[in-house]
Amino acid sequence: MASTILVVLFNLKPGVTPEAYERFAKEMDIPTVKRLASVDGFRVFRSSGLFGAEGPAPFQYVEVIEVNNLDGLIADVGNPAVGKVVAAFRDYAENPIFMMTDEI
Repeated sequence: MASTILVVLFNLKPGVTPEAYERFAKEMDIPTVKRLASVDGFRVFRSSGLFGAEGPAPFQYVEVIEVNNLDGLIADVGNPAVGKVVAAFRDYAENPIFMMTDEI
């Protein structure tokens, strides 16, 4: 069975600094998500601009989560320790978009 790639696009909430979010991502978010049995990989990217165009990208950050078991991920998110990380993420990210993708 093929993995589902979950792509999360977001900007930081007003008043949240990139340094604060990136510290959270490196110390809490990335290590926690990578330990989940339902996840094969997790990477976070900071946008650096638009290719061939002027101005900033529409989103400051992109998360790419390789999910091997979607039902397992839903169950994992229900775990109190993971729920704590999810709640903290919501303190940083403004209206994140969670886009499920399948490789073609």
